[in-house]
Amino acid sequence: MIDKLFRPRSVAVIGASREPGKVGHDVVKNLLASGFPGKIFPVNPKAKEILGLPCWPDIASVPEAVDLAVVAIPARLVPQIIEACGEKKVPVAVILSAGFREAGAEGARLEAQVLKIARKYGLRILGPNCLGVMDTATPLNATFAAQPPLKGEVGFFSQSGALCLAVLEWSRAKGVGLSRFVSLGNKSDISEIDCLRALADDPQTKVILGYLEGVTDGQAFLKMAREVTRKKPVIILKGGTTAAGAKAASSHTGSLAGSEQAYQAAFKQTGIVRAEELEEFLNLALAFALQPPPSGPNVVVVTNSGGPGILTADASERQGLHLPSLERDTVERLRQILPPYASFYNPVDVLGDADAERYEKVLSLLLKEKDINALIVILSTTATIDPQEAARRLAALAPQAKGTSLVTCFLGSETSATASGILLKAQIPNFEYPEKAVSCLAKMWHYRTWLMTPEEEPVSLKIDRRRAAAVIAAAKQEKRRQLYEHEVKEILGAYGFTFPRSLMARTSDEALLSAKAIGYPVVMKIISPSIIHKTDVGGVWTNITSEEELLEAFFTLTSRARKIAPSSSILGVLIQEMVSDGRETILGFSRDPQFGPLIMFGLGGIYVEVLKDVSFRLAPFGRGQAQEMIREIRGYPLLKGVRGQPEADLEALSQAIIALAQLTIDFPELTEGDINPLMVRPRGRGALAVDARLTLGG
Repeated sequence: MIDKLFRPRSVAVIGASREPGKVGHDVVKNLLASGFPGKIFPVNPKAKEILGLPCWPDIASVPEAVDLAVVAIPARLVPQIIEACGEKKVPVAVILSAGFREAGAEGARLEAQVLKIARKYGLRILGPNCLGVMDTATPLNATFAAQPPLKGEVGFFSQSGALCLAVLEWSRAKGVGLSRFVSLGNKSDISEIDCLRALADDPQTKVILGYLEGVTDGQAFLKMAREVTRKKPVIILKGGTTAAGAKAASSHTGSLAGSEQAYQAAFKQTGIVRAEELEEFLNLALAFALQPPPSGPNVVVVTNSGGPGILTADASERQGLHLPSLERDTVERLRQILPPYASFYNPVDVLGDADAERYEKVLSLLLKEKDINALIVILSTTATIDPQEAARRLAALAPQAKGTSLVTCFLGSETSATASGILLKAQIPNFEYPEKAVSCLAKMWHYRTWLMTPEEEPVSLKIDRRRAAAVIAAAKQEKRRQLYEHEVKEILGAYGFTFPRSLMARTSDEALLSAKAIGYPVVMKIISPSIIHKTDVGGVWTNITSEEELLEAFFTLTSRARKIAPSSSILGVLIQEMVSDGRETILGFSRDPQFGPLIMFGLGGIYVEVLKDVSFRLAPFGRGQAQEMIREIRGYPLLKGVRGQPEADLEALSQAIIALAQLTIDFPELTEGDINPLMVRPRGRGALAVDARLTLGG
C-alpha cells in the first residue's frame, strides 16, 4: 500500500530553495499553504532557513522519521539521494525531476538505476518527471502547481503534468472539488494500478478520473479495474490512440501505447467509462460528481425551442437512450399548464414565450413520474425568460429529483455563465450544447448497465490440452513458426472445433479419389507452408462439381503456387466438402504487448480487411462477453436472419469464440492466427472451421 503518499506525518523536500519560482521553493510554499498538519523538513546544504522553516543539509541529518520525501534536484544526482532515503527508511519518495526515460537512452539507464536502488530498500517511487501529489482531506499539497484544488470527491491521476494543471483549473472554475490528485509522470514504480486501489479505498473519493498513455501491466490493470468499477465510476482519457499519438506518448513519458483495439476492449470488459477527448473527460467528471447514473434509458427532454429539442432527440436515439411517449394522464396534466399549441409529447416544447414559472410547473410535474429515468432541460434565452430566475427555480426543484438524473443545457455562453453557478450549487450539471449533455447521460447509463450485469461465471469447455500440446511441441522441435494445415486442425479439434469433411491429395489421381469419397461439390485449396493467405494468391477453387473441373483446378492451383513461391514446397491440395448453408464469419487473435491475447470476431470471407466490421475482446472472458462481441458488429442482423433466412447458430458461435480465447491462454507461444471462414450454420447445426492458420512465436 502507498498510504504514506497521501497521509504522511512528515515530509522532507530535498532540493528546497529560497528562490521564489524554483520548484523546490514552490513545493515548500504549497505544503505550508495547504495546512499540512505534520512536520516539514526542507533539505538544502546551502540554506539555514526556508519560508521560516529550519533547513537541513541532507536527509540523514533530519532528526525525525520521514514518511514522504519530495525530490527536486537534477536527475544525475537522484540515485545518491534515493540511496540516502533508503538508508533513512523513508517509505515513499516523489521524484519531480525530469531527464529520465522520457529524455532518451541515458535517462532510461538512470531511471533503471534509481528503481533498482529503491527496490533494494522497499522504497516506493512516484515519478520521476511528475508534478507531485495532493490529498485535500489530510490536507497535503506536495506539488509545484500554482493553484490548489477545491476540496471535494473526485480523485484524479495522470501521466501528463499539463493535464494535471488543466484539471486543477477546471476544478476551481466549476466548483467541483478534488479528493486526491496524483501526477504519475514516467510511472517507474507507482502506477495507475496503485492509484486505482488507493482511490477505491479512499472514503473521500466518489468518482475516479485518469489520463493514461499506457498501462504498466495489462492483466493486473484489468483485474484491478473490474474490482474498482463495481464500487465507483472510473473515467479514463487515453492518449496515444493513433500512430502519431503513440509516437508522441513514447517521447513524452516513454510509454508503450498499445493497440487501440486492446484498450477499447479493456475498457468495455472492465466497466471503465471512456472519454474520447478532453472536454468530454471533464464533462463526465462533472456529471458523475453531481448526479446519479440513470436507472434506465428513458429520457424526457423539456425545451423552449424546437430545433435544439430535435437535435437532443436525435443524439439520444443514436447513443442508446430512449425517448418514450408520455402517459396519457401526464399529457392531460401538461395540457392544463401549457398553451394549446405547445408540444405535450417528448420532447416537451414549452414554447418560446415560456417564462421561468412555466418551466417550473412542467418540471415539477415530470419529476413525479416514475418511469422517467433522466430529464434534459434545454433553455434558449428569449425576451420572456430570465435564465438566472429559471436556474433558481430549477435548483429549488432538485431535491424532488430523487432517482431521476437531471442535467441542463442553457444555450449561449453569456446566458449560461451565471446560471451555471446557480445550478452547480444545486448539484445540477449544465452543458454548453445538447449533444454534450446526451453523451454524458448515455455513458452514465452504460455504466449503470455494467453495475447491473452480474460477473461472468467460468465456462466449462470440453478440451484436450495434451493433444494440442503434442502438436505444438513437435512444430517447435522442428523450429517452425507456421503450423501445417493438418496440425492446425488437430489443435483446433482438441478445443472442440469441427471441420468440413476433407482429404489431402498429393497427385491428381488422389484428388479425384478424394472428391469421389467426399461427394461433389467440393473445394480445393493449395497446401504450402509458405502460403498463408491462400485467396490472396489464387490458391482456392470453390464449387467444383465434376471430375473435369477438378483436374483443371488441380493443375491450375499447383502451377500457380509454384510460380508465386518457386522456392517453397508444395505439399499437395486439400479436397474439402463445400459448405453452402452457413454465414461466413472470422475468428482471429493476436497478442497485444501490454494486455496479451486479443480476440477478434466479425463477418468473414475475403472482404474482412476492407469492411473492418469486427469486434475485439481480451482473453479470458465468458459467455456474456462473447455474445456482446457478436451483437456489436454491424452485420449482426444477418446472423439473426433477414428476408426469410434462418437464424445462425449463435450458441455454437459463442462457444467457438470462448474456445479460441481459452486456446490463447493455454498456449502463450501461439502469437497469432485466424479461422476464416468459420461457417455458422442454422440454429442447432453448429459451426464449421473451413480454413484456419496458427503461428508460433519466433
